[in-house]
Amino acid sequence: MRKEEEQRQVVVAHGPAGKPVEVPVFRSSPAPALLRASDLQQLLNLRVYDPGFTNTASCSSAITFINGEKGILRYRGYPIEQLAEKASFL
Repeated sequence: MRKEEEQRQVVVAHGPAGKPVEVPVFRSSPAPALLRASDLQQLLNLRVYDPGFTNTASCSSAITFINGEKGILRYRGYPIEQLAEKASFL
């Protein structure tokens, strides 16, 4: 993720040695905000367990948005259905 995507910081109350630690939070509109697993490991010595990768983002994209559970696929903000209706492949 690019640095300008950083939105805010969340303070974890019990970091190493009991000291508060700030962890970067990134915006991913229209999806929920994100924490990087690498930040959690580096700052807090924590790993993320996500069985079945049901809550894992594989990448960040400024071009596409996919939400399989809700059946959403957008390209540059346009619903894919709208693009497919008006597309010419000739």
